[in-house]
Amino acid sequence: MTNLGYRLIDPLEIEENLIKLISSDWMLVTAGNKAKFNTMTANWGGAGYLWNRPVVFVFVRPERYTYQFIESSEKFTLSFFEEKYRSSLNICGSKSGRDCNKVAEASLTPVFTELGNPTFKEARLVFECYKLYSEMLSKNFFHDPGPLNAHYEGHSGLHKLYIAEILKVWKTEKK
Repeated sequence: MTNLGYRLIDPLEIEENLIKLISSDWMLVTAGNKAKFNTMTANWGGAGYLWNRPVVFVFVRPERYTYQFIESSEKFTLSFFEEKYRSSLNICGSKSGRDCNKVAEASLTPVFTELGNPTFKEARLVFECYKLYSEMLSKNFFHDPGPLNAHYEGHSGLHKLYIAEILKVWKTEKK
């Protein structure tokens, strides 16, 4: 990734507000390999420190095409972009890779890290993540029914939670 203008930083060197990055700026969750991968836009997740490791957590519905790639991969990436790529993120969040080449439609350029993980040349910040834990959310464990009623009534299923160690953080100063 250094040949693409990225530099490796320690997760503790991330200066940006991660809540804003994830909730407002959005991210692409991408898994797979050079032969086949998929990506999806997400804004549910977070970051912290667990089991003596820097971690992220993300949520993916089993109905999403990206789900099968995350399930079959040990690693995935979270990619963050400048605001000018908002329309690309909209495409990746509203179209399925089952039906079209949404990466091409979004005018994104796939690149692969030294670990072989897919991300995009246009990303300004990339987390390479290693899955540590995953579990389906359960209706039985909602203490407050508000989120369950607001986000899951009328939908086909609950999300799966993934907790992953942040292996590498790549940062660039894209214009």
